[in-house]
Amino acid sequence: MLRVAGARLLDDRDRPVVRAALDADPVASCMVAARVEVAGLDPWRLGGEVWASGSRLDGLCFSGANLVPLRGERPALRSFADRARRHGRSCSSIVGRAELVLPLWEELAPHWAPAREVRADQPLMVLAGLPSVAADPAVRAVRPDELDRYLPAAIAMFTEEVGVDPRGGDGGAGYRARVAELVAAGRAFARFEGDQVVFKAEVGALSSRVGQIQGVWVHPACRGRGLGTAGTAAVVERLAAMNRVSSLYVNGFNHVARASYARVGFTQVASFSTILF
Repeated sequence: MLRVAGARLLDDRDRPVVRAALDADPVASCMVAARVEVAGLDPWRLGGEVWASGSRLDGLCFSGANLVPLRGERPALRSFADRARRHGRSCSSIVGRAELVLPLWEELAPHWAPAREVRADQPLMVLAGLPSVAADPAVRAVRPDELDRYLPAAIAMFTEEVGVDPRGGDGGAGYRARVAELVAAGRAFARFEGDQVVFKAEVGALSSRVGQIQGVWVHPACRGRGLGTAGTAAVVERLAAMNRVSSLYVNGFNHVARASYARVGFTQVASFSTILF
């Protein structure tokens, strides 16, 4: 363990205690746990760093493409903010439990460029077991040879949800590679009607206990047909067959989506917040 003032960088020697900490909050920590289970704590393999505060891991934070506070009281969050300021902002968002993200952002906001958007209320929802509604039998895993048919729907979803085109900067190479990775792993799902994707969703993070569903989208011309509800139920069925709890988080203002997920059987267990840059 490399000790520095305040927050400190963890390494593979700390892997057992970090795994235990993540296991204590498996739904909220799914994004990070999925990486740590596969890559350990080596920053190069992990694609980021895990920071700790306190001698007994009173505070824990992941820093990579996203900054994800995982646990800690205000002093720990302040130490993470100090370290993040020294490094400079490289993340595209801060995301996690609202009671951690919002205080962390209070510490960082005076020093980082203004956020593009603050989504303070995002219910974190969970469903253990099978859905409460019938799953759409036409929803299936996307095949690698269907990537070019699937990608426009993924781009449309991202642009609609996040508010920016994911192809910016590198012409879309990075986003295409990420989507291709999910497709190759069997974690992208769609209903095709002809050559058109009318429903899509992905399992963005898959830990040993939880699958986090993301990118749920229905083609605008097909909305109101119940495709989102039945399609999400199909993804939940896949995760249940893998002995995984299904989770997702949704914007608090998206009442249509929240009602759909409630029909599927999801219940809220916590609140997330996301700071977008």
